[in-house]
Amino acid sequence: MIHIRFERTKDGALSGFQVRGHAEFAPSGRDIVCAAVSSAVYMAANTVTEVLGLSPDITQRDGRLALSLSQEQAPAASAVLAGLQLHLQALCRQYPDYITLD
Repeated sequence: MIHIRFERTKDGALSGFQVRGHAEFAPSGRDIVCAAVSSAVYMAANTVTEVLGLSPDITQRDGRLALSLSQEQAPAASAVLAGLQLHLQALCRQYPDYITLD
């Protein structure tokens, strides 16, 4: 199962996310749930770093990807993170047996 958690700043602004696990919807290379989540997460991370020019802390290893922005950087990425959250919520509704969103 894929587990997703979003982080917020003290004032409630989205400041990052953590995605871990594997959907196991289908064999590796054919898993549309894993592909959908991965694509959305990488698009958001690339937009934050390459388009917005921000420097978040990013950790990627062993089926886990985490992105964390400072309190100062979070407002600049709020629309990107909100869009990611909406997209992942929709995927979670479609595939509740394979994705959890905290």
